Amino acid sequence: MTDGAVLRCMVVGDIIGKPGRLAVNQLVPALRRELDLDCVIANGENVAGGMGLTPSLAEELLAHGIDVITSGNHIWDKREIYEYLETDRPVLRPLNYPDRAPGRGWLVLRLADGGEVAVINAMGRVYMNQLASPFEALDALLDEAAEPLPPVRIVDFHCELTSEKNAMGWHLDGRVSAVVGTHTHVPTADARLLPRGTAYISDVGMTGPRDSIIGMSVETVLPRFLTHMPTRFAVASGTVSFNAVVVEADRRTGRALRIDQVQRLVEVD
Repeated sequence: MTDGAVLRCMVVGDIIGKPGRLAVNQLVPALRRELDLDCVIANGENVAGGMGLTPSLAEELLAHGIDVITSGNHIWDKREIYEYLETDRPVLRPLNYPDRAPGRGWLVLRLADGGEVAVINAMGRVYMNQLASPFEALDALLDEAAEPLPPVRIVDFHCELTSEKNAMGWHLDGRVSAVVGTHTHVPTADARLLPRGTAYISDVGMTGPRDSIIGMSVETVLPRFLTHMPTRFAVASGTVSFNAVVVEADRRTGRALRIDQVQRLVEVD
């Protein structure tokens, strides 16, 4: 068991379609025990057929050990999620969407032992939707919130460019416990602690079919590169690569103490 002063949070990379969902359902309950986790966050914007999220699939993930579901640009791909985002269920859309967009970009998760974790979702702008600045949105939240956020703060930064992710890590160093990059589906080898105590990784990677092109079948994606003609993507099948990170943070100060990558291969039906 970990020291009561230390909080352990796992962040799971983009869950791709049914294979990724089944892998999460199979692995996460056991990993919670094995890794002595206090909470689990997962990016769920690609759960519904590879693009989008539905209320029923969100509820399935929440029933299998996920505490908070984050997202990104694909959160809007299934219209039935719009009304669901307005409920109190722990599902986020990026913070820097306009206020009139459904849902919210952050929440405070209350843990079983009485502790609290702020979970924040933001999205980059380079080669993405031209939203409000995620840097300014996070500044406003961290500096101007009506009530101070709890010390432990985990940011899912859904972003295309590693340079923009790097910039956000440095911008938030010492102000949040972790900046975990999602969206590109390929895990990076730069997990580390920044000088002021923020855990950082450019991309945690995906939880989806290993033998694929970022989760989609080679047969449906490769022709786009060969012919430049549109094709209909389909989620791949086979062995699933589960990618996550575990962040340890001091509950009192929020300072990250370590970040470790968690990678598993799992067979799903």
